[in-house]
Amino acid sequence: MGLGGCIILIAVGAILAFATDWHMQGVNLHLVGVIFMIVGFIGVATFSSIYRRRRVVVPPAPVVEEERHRPGDGYGGYGV
Repeated sequence: MGLGGCIILIAVGAILAFATDWHMQGVNLHLVGVIFMIVGFIGVATFSSIYRRRRVVVPPAPVVEEERHRPGDGYGGYGV
């Protein structure tokens, strides 16, 4: 689940927990909303810790320049 899914879980959980007054027999919507919010927050924490680990900055490798053309090898008119 990505970050967007976690945020949707938090939003749906908040709506169920705080903005509804429905009553279903055998289901406590307030508790379901709180559970959705907890799962969403755990998902956001997990996603951010994994993302932080992936963003390790590796220093660039040093550039090594080699001399490929030497006088007398046929390039540039030397030694022809």
